[in-house]
Amino acid sequence: QVQLVESGGGLVQPGGSLRLSCVASGSFRRVNVMGWYRQAPGKQRELIAAITSGGTTNYADFVKGRFTISRDYLKNTVYLQMNSLKPEDTAVYYCNADVYLREYDTSAQVYWGRGTQVTVSS
Repeated sequence: QVQLVESGGGLVQPGGSLRLSCVASGSFRRVNVMGWYRQAPGKQRELIAAITSGGTTNYADFVKGRFTISRDYLKNTVYLQMNSLKPEDTAVYYCNADVYLREYDTSAQVYWGRGTQVTVSS
């Protein structure tokens, strides 16, 4: 099986920074797209950013210029550097990955982490 484990969440003051990490572990052939989502209380889960196996990135408009997604391919780890945090960034942040389990698989399986809480408050 595949596990995604997030870390790095916590309480930060407005204007502060946090760096989230997510490690993919288990038995699989390769990881394709990795991404970060968030869900605030009473709201739907929304995409923040994603990065492909080739390094192409995609960001939601509300984080452009503030958040940066990156990836360590050898460690199967994705990061989210969050700067200039605002109270409205408060949410549970989830890691997501499309994973090819076996060498000849033609479709990827989608996995989610359990989430890490980010609270932005003074």
